[in-house]
Amino acid sequence: MDGNRRWAKAKGLPTLEGHRRGYDRVKKIGRWCKERGVKVLTLWAFSTENWKRSKAEIDYLMNLLKFALSKNEISQLHKDGIKVRVIGQKKRLSKDLQKLIEETEERTKNNKEGILNLAISYGGRADILQAVQKIINKKIPVDQITEETIDQNLWTADLPNPDLIIRTSGELRTSGFLTWESAYAELYFCQKHWPDFTEEDLDKAIEDFQNRQRRMGK
Repeated sequence: MDGNRRWAKAKGLPTLEGHRRGYDRVKKIGRWCKERGVKVLTLWAFSTENWKRSKAEIDYLMNLLKFALSKNEISQLHKDGIKVRVIGQKKRLSKDLQKLIEETEERTKNNKEGILNLAISYGGRADILQAVQKIINKKIPVDQITEETIDQNLWTADLPNPDLIIRTSGELRTSGFLTWESAYAELYFCQKHWPDFTEEDLDKAIEDFQNRQRRMGK
């Protein structure tokens, strides 16, 4: 969900307003995806690199995440049967945000209509690194370590690999998003900044995906 800050700058608005408008778009994209039968949606809300930003911006983003995970904001997702999961370095987050994450995951854990993953303090290399550390700690013999072993120790364990990855704002890279899991994902790059991403843009991405031939190396 790239381009919140550039969107704000282009509009002559404060950077933080860009993030607020980006969150408004998140609420809409979840509904649009559900209407189109998308069963798993992963949104990259805060990367491991984002910790390098100013304290004021980080504090605002963390408060925005707290608001997003509040009971009132999660209520509609819960009513719609959506399970909410958070992937990333949870221990780097504040205790109150960790508590909200725990409460949200517990509240929605039995929902069956779909899964919303929020990637917070997430990085693809960090994910692979912690998976390797977990495998070492489990003392799994080297000759028993397979691709499935790594799959099972990633933050996305038990989830299917992504079919389609959409990046907004014109950047032509994935920047470490689901690095291991995205080996055969189709990539779609949209020129619009995230706050301007529309329902029609989503349909264009899905139509583009449907017209591709996915051989998976076969």
